[in-house]
Amino acid sequence: MPDPLSRPIAAEITERLTQALAPTHLLVTDDSEKHRGHAGHDPRGESHFTVEIVSPRFAGLSRLERQRAVNAALAELLKERVHALAITARAPEEELGRNAND
Repeated sequence: MPDPLSRPIAAEITERLTQALAPTHLLVTDDSEKHRGHAGHDPRGESHFTVEIVSPRFAGLSRLERQRAVNAALAELLKERVHALAITARAPEEELGRNAND
């Protein structure tokens, strides 16, 4: 089995979030090219991401608790390969396009 840290990071993020949070919607966007030359840019690419996720497991959780759940699912990647992660996390009954608990 290949080392998960050698796989494309976007694919690994998708797999880990799918397993941990059973999302009904998940969009992982690699924003690394926007950060070329900035601190934390990894010349290998795949260092900055945006995650948009909708999961029933977020129902009743605060925005901070939701972000912590995403970060927990991705802990190893955040430590080893991902420099920055922007997260939009919602429960299914919430509208996309507005921040939960704001």
